[in-house]
Amino acid sequence: MDVILENRLKALRAKKLAQTKEKIRVEGLLDEDDYGRIVPPAGLWETIPNNPDGSFYGYDAWADNFCSLMAVHPVYVDPDDAFCGRWMYFMSKMRKNKWNPAYPYDFLEENIDKYDIICGIGDDAHFAPDFSIGLSLGWDGLIGKIDKYRKLNTSAEQQHFYDLHVRAIRAVQGWIQRHVDAAREMACNEIDPARRKNLEEMAEVNAWVKNNPPRTLREACQWIIWFHLASRTYNRDGAGGQIDSLLRPYFEKDIKDGRITEDDAIYYLGCLLINDPIYWQLGGPDKDGRDQTSRISFLILEAADKINTSLNITIRVWDGLDKLLLRKGVEYLVKNKNGWPRFSGDKALVSGFMKNGYSAALARQRIAVGCNWMSLPGLEYTMNDLVKVNIAKVFEVAYLEMIDGSKPYSTALLWDVFVSHLDKAVKTAADGIRHHLKYQKYNEPELLLNLLSHGPIEKGLDASDGGAQYYNLAIDGAGLAIAADSFAALEQRIEKEHRLSWDLVKESVAENFENAGGEIVRNVLKNSEHYGCEGSLGEKWALKIRDQFVADVRSQSESNHVFIPGFFSWANTVAFGKHVQATPNGRKAGTPISHGANPVPGFAVDGASLSLASSIARIQPGYGNTAPMQWELDPSFAEEKHIDIIESIIKTHMELGGTLINVNIMDKDTLLKAHKDPFAYPELVVRVTGFTAYFCMLSPEFRQLVVDRLLEN
Repeated sequence: MDVILENRLKALRAKKLAQTKEKIRVEGLLDEDDYGRIVPPAGLWETIPNNPDGSFYGYDAWADNFCSLMAVHPVYVDPDDAFCGRWMYFMSKMRKNKWNPAYPYDFLEENIDKYDIICGIGDDAHFAPDFSIGLSLGWDGLIGKIDKYRKLNTSAEQQHFYDLHVRAIRAVQGWIQRHVDAAREMACNEIDPARRKNLEEMAEVNAWVKNNPPRTLREACQWIIWFHLASRTYNRDGAGGQIDSLLRPYFEKDIKDGRITEDDAIYYLGCLLINDPIYWQLGGPDKDGRDQTSRISFLILEAADKINTSLNITIRVWDGLDKLLLRKGVEYLVKNKNGWPRFSGDKALVSGFMKNGYSAALARQRIAVGCNWMSLPGLEYTMNDLVKVNIAKVFEVAYLEMIDGSKPYSTALLWDVFVSHLDKAVKTAADGIRHHLKYQKYNEPELLLNLLSHGPIEKGLDASDGGAQYYNLAIDGAGLAIAADSFAALEQRIEKEHRLSWDLVKESVAENFENAGGEIVRNVLKNSEHYGCEGSLGEKWALKIRDQFVADVRSQSESNHVFIPGFFSWANTVAFGKHVQATPNGRKAGTPISHGANPVPGFAVDGASLSLASSIARIQPGYGNTAPMQWELDPSFAEEKHIDIIESIIKTHMELGGTLINVNIMDKDTLLKAHKDPFAYPELVVRVTGFTAYFCMLSPEFRQLVVDRLLEN
């Protein structure tokens, strides 16, 4: 690569590390995505409340706050960067409360607490924009689209809806113009010719994209960055898209016209990726079933390798994928050991989504754009990764109800009680989603994501309020393995083998296994047949729970609201575990629950990669949402000589029905040292769940979660 461009990327990477260190110093440890956000100046801007509780709600308040912030938001221009702008403020997190108190959901709170449900009410939406809308229209073109549809939708409410969206666009354009001015001023004062030229080009690019649709690769990347930064600032939108397909026409035209070299493209792509670790997807079929891999797909991976920071690139594995793209992805995974790329499975995702009544062409457009979640960019409102039922807690409620009742106890009776509570928990989660959809426009309307969606502007309706084309709403189960292994341990050790009695287990669980002989009881239970081993009692119960959970979630579908099940816990395993007492699988009270669809760590003693891949493939809920495989690999396995094996396991998992693989490759000794002194390892990146983060950014609890997961596998 050109030395000057490569040195610029190195400088940007070093600056990112410094900015991360500063963020930790000022804001403390953050158990979340790296994001790319940097520390804003102290005291520059505060939210403008419109409610006595000190928060702000509704269309006008969100528009007022966003436009106020855009008017003073700091300019960020780095002469080593190809693009202007950085994300600094997190408006939705700066509110004192996230839900408008005028629309209470106290009728749900008892069950939300009882079953430890994350209800999603008032949360940032988690659906994906269609960047092609903005790339084809530009900011002025979006205003033109609004003007077109405001003539058709003439109610006072709709006219006000359009006015506020125009305000938001004008605010973004003003923000961009200030960057144009700053870049020009910096260029005048820059003595280095190469940097001065870069700043002048930056100013020209931004002067164009402030109003117009992009014409070149550099302009297209800058336009995407501006929308993303504005939407991130507004309410954390971090969804990406099919980045190789989006950028391919600009790249190919620039190359054909001689405007850029591939080195230039790698530089632009590296700057795009380092701006924020958005969930971009590579490869996979287009709507007509043709693979989308092209030369720029490989250049995106090469750019990611150059910056090698926190990244969330996904390669979509399918029968028609360019074999070299998958190979190159695995090579970078092994080379850098920073948790990227991830791998999604087209076979199960497409066939599963079609079971909801959708065509194959539409199903192929639903891509990986978040931690675990799929979305049709610009077409659906999903609430993916927002709503979770703690199945381990549901099990606890059922177990305590049975054990406090009349004898005789049995796993058959426990199952009946469990089913009744799981039904109630899922219905509560679905009712929470319904409440959210009914009132979210009065709480947190989507003034940015509406712009790149098909429907809201055309209808004059918010995406949460009927503006979207599809409402495919996610409910995830968490802690599956805890419940399955608990059922299995009770059946095996009490009912089949008669090694333990119900009374002894009851006493030991109640005492957190700290009673006389409790540790012996715990080990007997803990070493029963786990979910994760084919044909085991644990798997039998896991599949039974899966079927019941899927049926419960599907039963909530109505009219145009389709409820889709998944298994994912995000990083909530720690918090969920704190709310669950000791369980009959030998787990102690308050310790983390199992992760997503994964078995309990330590479920097998053979390295477990193939067992893990096959067991999670078998447990998939089957309707187009994911149950990711969280795969922890020791560097002794993740070596160049093992690339064929790793690639084979990925393909096998997807062929068996897997939907998503998140991979960590970490040396155990390094990880333990970093856990004790995280700031001695500032460049260590881990994939916590669906997202990557610098290890030093995580709290001790979250670091322990990653450590335990690796050491016990």
